[in-house]
Amino acid sequence: MKYKEIEEKFQGAARFGSLPGVKISEKMLAAVGNPQKGLPFIHIAGTNGKGSTAAFLRSVLTEAGYKTGMYTSPHLEEFTERFSVDGKNISKEDFKGIGEWILGQNFGVSPTMSDYCLLLSLLFFKERRCDVAIFETGLGGRLDSTNALGVPEVAVLTKIGFDHTGILGNTLSEIAMEKAGILKPGCRAVSGPQSREAEEVFRRYCRERHIPLTLAESRDIEGEGAQFSYPGEGEFEISMLGKYQRENALTAVLAARELRDIGYRISQQALHQGILKAKWPGRMELLIKEPFFLADGAHNGDGAKALADSLKELYPGEKFRFVMGVLADKDYEEMADAILPLALEVVTVTPEHERALKGEHLAAYIREQGVLARHCLDVRDALSEFLNPERAGINRKTVAFGSLYFIGKVRSYIKSLYNI
Repeated sequence: MKYKEIEEKFQGAARFGSLPGVKISEKMLAAVGNPQKGLPFIHIAGTNGKGSTAAFLRSVLTEAGYKTGMYTSPHLEEFTERFSVDGKNISKEDFKGIGEWILGQNFGVSPTMSDYCLLLSLLFFKERRCDVAIFETGLGGRLDSTNALGVPEVAVLTKIGFDHTGILGNTLSEIAMEKAGILKPGCRAVSGPQSREAEEVFRRYCRERHIPLTLAESRDIEGEGAQFSYPGEGEFEISMLGKYQRENALTAVLAARELRDIGYRISQQALHQGILKAKWPGRMELLIKEPFFLADGAHNGDGAKALADSLKELYPGEKFRFVMGVLADKDYEEMADAILPLALEVVTVTPEHERALKGEHLAAYIREQGVLARHCLDVRDALSEFLNPERAGINRKTVAFGSLYFIGKVRSYIKSLYNI
């Protein structure tokens, strides 16, 4: 089979199976000898910030000399982005070899794409003899495929917000309870700053199961822009833009401290250099300085609010031209409302995805709020005017945000246009 055929078979698998993902993956892993055994891992769940926190922690562990695998989802441009070792994505040849073997197995169940990807990541990490791995949940936590891995060294909970409410629950407490499903007796738990409702759920959950919990609080972080400090750990600098990235970086720092406490050799230099060197594409990413063009995968209400807060901190008093493409199962009205006070105008695009929200519908809603908005057929049409040198001379800033699938298309187009 060719690489593209295998990728299409993975992506063409059902999004949801007849059994919860955790049950399907348990059967699949058992069928191939439980390759997760003997691989220490960190498990990350949350609504926003999972990928960035994973990237910070991966960078720290690599700086400390540990060969570190990382499994995340979704991808931006290439499917292979989901599987990496020390920041380097799996090659298409390795993906093809492992993927073809997986597709040839009879697991006695019908795997979803997430189940296929989890198994491929494990086999890849085992082949590369990783010392440790980081796994990001796909959806929720308790029933997610990754929860078949067992007990993590450290379980990390990032910001909890409203997303996938039809599956995870309609309150922050219900959603937090589903995410808390990755916390198991025998692991250490770390949480980033949370709402009162989510924090109460995590404290109670850990107390009842005797799981030690370290919970970060926003007020503990001092700093602005690319710098922050934390009591006992000194001054940190990050390369990622965005107010919320300071919270994600702190969450990774606290997870690294827990790893250090259980025997991982993570020096202060490795900790600080790892935080500084970490990168995570598509999140408050400045793709072009002139004309200014920033892309952010803010794909739900909380993400859009975090984007707006970061723009206000980084560029006080300024307004922006927004390019927006979202999925229909997101709270697009809340997302739009978060950025409209900062908007000069909004251009909407229908993402190339089966769950896409029609750009015409989104533009109509924005116009109803009194902000100039129009719909473009595709990313190329939407960006061509903003990237025009004559219009760029107006010295206004353009920000694209929304679905990660949409941001992936934006990045691909700009990279091809500017050879970056």
